[in-house]
Amino acid sequence: MAARTPVPNGRTASTAAAEQRPAKHASAAKHAPSSRLSGSGEKAEETSRSRKPSATSGAHSMGERRVERREVKEREIQVRRTRSPLKHTSDSRVHGRARPEKAPRQERERPATSDDARSKPRPEKPWDPQASLVPHTTAPLATRVSIPPLASTAPAGLQPMPLAQLSLHQQESAIIEDLLFVFMGFEGQYIRFSESYNPYQEKERLVGPQFRILPGLDPSLRDLTKSMLKMATHYIAVEACVQVLGREEYGAVNHSLCAAIRRLLRDYLTLMAQLEHQMLTNETFTLHVLNLHTKQTSHMLFQLFTTSIELLKANGILEDDKEDESEDDTDNFEAILESVREGGNAHFATKKICRGGSVLGLVTRRLASMSGDPAARELLTTLLREASKPYMVMLNEWLHHGGIRDPHAEFMIKESKSIKRERLDQDYTDEYWDKRYTMRDALVPPQLEGVKDKVLLAGKYLNVVRECGGVDISGKVLDVPTSFDDPRFLDNVNSAYAYANSSLFNLLLTTHQLPARLRSLKHYFFLDRSDFFSYFLDLGGSELKKRAEHVNVGKLQSLLDIIVRQPGSVAAEDPYKEDVKVQVIETGLTNWLMKIVTVTGLDQEAANSLTSYMPATTDKASVTDDSKLTGYEALVFDYAMPFPLSLVVSRVTLTRYQLLFRYLLSLRHLESSLVECWGEQAKSATWKHHSRNPRIETWKRRAWTLRARMLVFVQQLLYYCTAEVIEPNWVSLMSRLSAQDNKANEEGGVKRTVDELMQDHVDFLATCLKECMLTNSKLLRINNKITSTCQMFATFTQSLSRYLITADPDLVAQANATASKAPTTSSRLGGYVYDPQRVAKMFDMLGKYEENFARHLKILLDTLNYLAATETVVFLSLCARLQSAGEGGMVAMVVGEGFGV
Repeated sequence: MAARTPVPNGRTASTAAAEQRPAKHASAAKHAPSSRLSGSGEKAEETSRSRKPSATSGAHSMGERRVERREVKEREIQVRRTRSPLKHTSDSRVHGRARPEKAPRQERERPATSDDARSKPRPEKPWDPQASLVPHTTAPLATRVSIPPLASTAPAGLQPMPLAQLSLHQQESAIIEDLLFVFMGFEGQYIRFSESYNPYQEKERLVGPQFRILPGLDPSLRDLTKSMLKMATHYIAVEACVQVLGREEYGAVNHSLCAAIRRLLRDYLTLMAQLEHQMLTNETFTLHVLNLHTKQTSHMLFQLFTTSIELLKANGILEDDKEDESEDDTDNFEAILESVREGGNAHFATKKICRGGSVLGLVTRRLASMSGDPAARELLTTLLREASKPYMVMLNEWLHHGGIRDPHAEFMIKESKSIKRERLDQDYTDEYWDKRYTMRDALVPPQLEGVKDKVLLAGKYLNVVRECGGVDISGKVLDVPTSFDDPRFLDNVNSAYAYANSSLFNLLLTTHQLPARLRSLKHYFFLDRSDFFSYFLDLGGSELKKRAEHVNVGKLQSLLDIIVRQPGSVAAEDPYKEDVKVQVIETGLTNWLMKIVTVTGLDQEAANSLTSYMPATTDKASVTDDSKLTGYEALVFDYAMPFPLSLVVSRVTLTRYQLLFRYLLSLRHLESSLVECWGEQAKSATWKHHSRNPRIETWKRRAWTLRARMLVFVQQLLYYCTAEVIEPNWVSLMSRLSAQDNKANEEGGVKRTVDELMQDHVDFLATCLKECMLTNSKLLRINNKITSTCQMFATFTQSLSRYLITADPDLVAQANATASKAPTTSSRLGGYVYDPQRVAKMFDMLGKYEENFARHLKILLDTLNYLAATETVVFLSLCARLQSAGEGGMVAMVVGEGFGV
């Protein structure tokens, strides 16, 4: 009897029912192998620590003669604690012998079944197992009663009569009663846990115990009993699994699944009570009848058991997976950081836990594999429906409010709360849009696999609208599907996605005027209708000629504010002119682009094939010396973009605008320098003088021709970048944007997403950068060589004029005569001395400029032809335009004649 201690409270009801058994069953009870019911009552009394003599104890000694209560009170208490009901009954009833009225004290106190015990002069220490309450755990509904002791620890005096000494009918009755105990997780008198099973080990309880039957049972009963014991193993394992997965850290989906399993186990215990009633009241209730009644339940428990084992393995409880690290290692690391920031416990973030969508995926895959079993399919469908309810609550909250309520990190969308929109002005990696809400691929249920992108975008869009006050998050979401088997499930996702998309489109295009913002960006960064910018360069020329570190940014900002507010300026009509700011970046454009290209590795194949054209350098990322950077080369505009437009025109996107702006500004400044060079040569008497030395005239024509070729090169390149690259791509972008706006107004919905709009904008800028030759390292180096040569030649114009005077004796005499009449000029310039070798030096210097320009231009044309054949044909038009400057032919001569050469 000790094997069932402590007996659950529910067994006391059956004990009372047994005491009220009809009289016609008295004879059967009399010859039963064990008075199990009264024993259960005694153990229940011991569990409640009621040490008083039981009123039913007299029923066990009806065959004995009465003695004085005062004399035997102490003996009765000890006998009740040490004697087995079965043994007591077998002594007094089964063998039909009554105890002597008086017996020696030692003989009455010793156990009746132990020869060793008979020889002992003193009685054994009473076996007194006790039940206690375990402390609260993170699984509030888990069993709190301590684990009963094993039957093997009971003293020998409580061991039952051997099965071999019982009749077949008695064996069946005893085994049926034992099975009902075993089915509820307790040991019986003849059916016990295997010796290797330790119920105090959690992993062993999760696998379930193996049972052993005491020897002596009839083989037919033994085989049938063994086949039924699997159900008891499954029940104990499932009950232990429910207690483990019901802990807090396993998430709401596991909790809901455990609640559904608990309801099934409650029905299972109800069945056990019904079977016990049949055992007590039905004479025809046999072991075969019990087997038939438990067939379907056994199959149900088997399905629950196998599902539980898969869940435990997925959680790493039963098996320590030391294979490859999980795919979500980065998420785990971020989860640890988030937990530390929020003051939580980082232990759960590092533990391998199968929760949320992973649990639903596991049950779904098991349902698909068991689709041929109707009973298993119905059971798993019920479990999936119940387990998906908390997940659907989170899904609907995300789809309809743009919020995440996921305390256990089991939803398919992960929110990084450390990334805030207040940092968008410093976000150079689009973290807010790309990394604030990300997908946990491992937690995506199979039902959402096909629409996971829509789910992600719907919540992201609504979250943006919600932060702008466009979504009411106080109201509850009504009339939405609560499980995956609802036929409206996919319609709910699609409708929420369409609503979120249209809401954000309307917010961007209508409320915050995205097209007008983009046109404003084009005015300032692409120099479109840039009369204000030419005026700005003229006024700020003295400041922009300084070194970059000496430029007064406040002065330039004041000049820009004055210019954009001029009534006649185009910028005066721009409502967003206050958002334009002046910046000075002390990193050269070429070096900046080279760093970007080196990191991203763009066009590596093309770059590798052109290495023969490039000179060797020690620092591959640095091309120019930024220590001598001027204000013209360091000037850039910045633009303050408000939220939510900052999602479309993010800091990364604005950086692309700035790169294009600096490139166009460098070309405009170079063109202006060459034009000023031409103006000085056209107005200077030195260049107008017709020398008697024909070599000097030849040198002047070659200098004019080189200047014209350089000017043609810069003008053609500037025209190509603005008219053939930026403008057509801009028109295409705005046409797609306006078409999308019209669709949204006419149809009340959209066919394209905001992400596609953002991608169109990014593609527009990427195309412009690529076709303007700013994404290829070889083109960057070659282009830098050519523009540097042109800039040096334009800056060297005054020195060329000085060399020209000293090479011509007539010009030397004229200059000295002029200097003598103007003492101030003479003191400043000094006297000129005729140098007959100057002409040769001038030809040598000019030849170097011509050689450098021609060589680098040829390399550029060859590179563009190669890239036009392998990447984009747009470079063919640029090659055609630059061919005239490369040949130095008729176009250059015509331009030179037009300039008065």
